[in-house]
Amino acid sequence: MIWNIALVLIAFVGMEIFSALFHKYVMHGALWCIHKTHHQKQHGQGMFELNDLFSLTFAVGAILLLILGLPAMDWRLWVAIGVIAYGTLYFIIHDIIIHRRIQWLDSVKNSYIQALRRAHKAHHAYTTQQPGEEYGLLWVSRKYWK
Repeated sequence: MIWNIALVLIAFVGMEIFSALFHKYVMHGALWCIHKTHHQKQHGQGMFELNDLFSLTFAVGAILLLILGLPAMDWRLWVAIGVIAYGTLYFIIHDIIIHRRIQWLDSVKNSYIQALRRAHKAHHAYTTQQPGEEYGLLWVSRKYWK
């Protein structure tokens, strides 16, 4: 039981590390042609953007782990739970709280959430591929805690 919880936590923390590195080196690298739809909003773009393909790809991977791990109740299940928990929190923080893609939780005054918003705003100050800063989501540099 303790190992299962450990796997969930490792997968969750691992996703933050993986996401930050993937964001910096792949999304702002070779796949900028997709990710730029998130940085360079077009009028009339609608609710979805090409960049959403990244979330969809990660979700499919997590669902596959879940499907494979559920019958066996093995490590794949617990890793899937950690990845799904991270993805859910990512969606709530990034898409709902920060970018307000769904009008909900507009008046959150929590200091951590405010620091996340400032860090993400600093990241979006760059509308080109490079340079940039603050590629992660949950880990916020101290300079954004005012």
